[in-house]
Amino acid sequence: MTRATLRDLVAAQRTAYEAAGLTVGGSLAVRLPPSLSCIVAMLAGWRTGAQVILLDYRLTSHEVGQAIARLNPQLVVEPTEKVAGALTGFFQVDVHINPLRGGRPAATDHALLQLSSGSTGPSKVIGRTVASLLAEIDRYGQLEGFPRRGERTVVLASIVHVLGLVGGLLYGLASGTQVVLPTSQTLDGILRAVAAGPEPTTILGVPSQAALLAASQSPSRPPQLRRMITGGELIKPSVRERFTDRYNAGLGVMYGMTETGVIAVDLTGTAAGLTPVPGMRVRIEDEQILLGLPTSPYVGRIDPSRYVDGWLYTKDAGHFDAENGLLTVHGRLDSQVSVGGLKVDLSEVEASIAALPGITDAVVVHGTGIEAYVTVTDQSVTDGLAACLASRLAPYKRPRTVHVLTELPRTATGKPVRNAQTLRTAARATATAGAGAGPA
Repeated sequence: MTRATLRDLVAAQRTAYEAAGLTVGGSLAVRLPPSLSCIVAMLAGWRTGAQVILLDYRLTSHEVGQAIARLNPQLVVEPTEKVAGALTGFFQVDVHINPLRGGRPAATDHALLQLSSGSTGPSKVIGRTVASLLAEIDRYGQLEGFPRRGERTVVLASIVHVLGLVGGLLYGLASGTQVVLPTSQTLDGILRAVAAGPEPTTILGVPSQAALLAASQSPSRPPQLRRMITGGELIKPSVRERFTDRYNAGLGVMYGMTETGVIAVDLTGTAAGLTPVPGMRVRIEDEQILLGLPTSPYVGRIDPSRYVDGWLYTKDAGHFDAENGLLTVHGRLDSQVSVGGLKVDLSEVEASIAALPGITDAVVVHGTGIEAYVTVTDQSVTDGLAACLASRLAPYKRPRTVHVLTELPRTATGKPVRNAQTLRTAARATATAGAGAGPA
């Protein structure tokens, strides 16, 4: 796809938006899978001067309905037909532009709105201004080892989430780097995408995709592959060793947030910590990572303690090494976890489960996966639990197991215990007494 052809498609989509009533300062929600249609829909929204709201196509109808009711866009762009394919990297879709009765223009000057962890419960609406996005694109451009003009980036990360959107798509368009979305995110599909062109190639994805590549037994070793860069979770040392040995290529890591984009990096994968990117102010307070931002990134209702006096409290634990000045990130201080590179708020999952008929109480924790511990009015409630969760939560948010307890462990003050080991002990005791657990 040449730039000239892309511009023509964007111009045509902009005309369609304007015919549907979208104007400068309007609002547009895009709910499309990774595709040319998705890219064109986003770019045309910005060309129109509208605020673009990105919704993950994997969200359920229930979650999308909650998001639409909350954000109230004037237009929604969706596929004309339902799409499926968990490992499909690039779809061919036709789109439908749906004007919403009562939809409102943008209430802020943000060019982009994203939901941090879903569309219900405690999820946050995060806004990015044009200046914020341009600044992040510029930060990528200053990173030694990040793809440049004349090179290729195979983007495995979702293009509606910050890593794939800004680090992959928008940076690629701005820098002249060729952006590649593989037809399939299977092992063979990724390797075919890497080998499809002669240019030096970087893969941008998440640790689970690095693990998939590292486990390959295929004799194929594309000489174009220069490096993979991952974000969202920590890389296991065993995965790093297998990947670098297998492909003779680097495996770098990035730390970032939806609120700000990229924060700190180790693109070589060999440093003892992460280096904050140019222009990003980072400090530690009470073992928590704080970021210096000119304005709050949040839109609408927020926790006032998250942004105070120009500093964003990330709720990520970390420290700076006194000798080398490198940042080490230890993980979340609150209930938000990363599953396959996608952020999931456990309290949102918990609230969704607790709202189901027949569930009297629920606690959700994260160990090797998301685990739910519930009490029910009757054991038969569990029979339809998986179907109920499938209609309310995207697949990556659903618990791997749901344990039914006779009662939840509680503290002396009556609060539910959230220690995973304590909950597992209670589940074993319940199972011994005749109840059990099953996959969700």
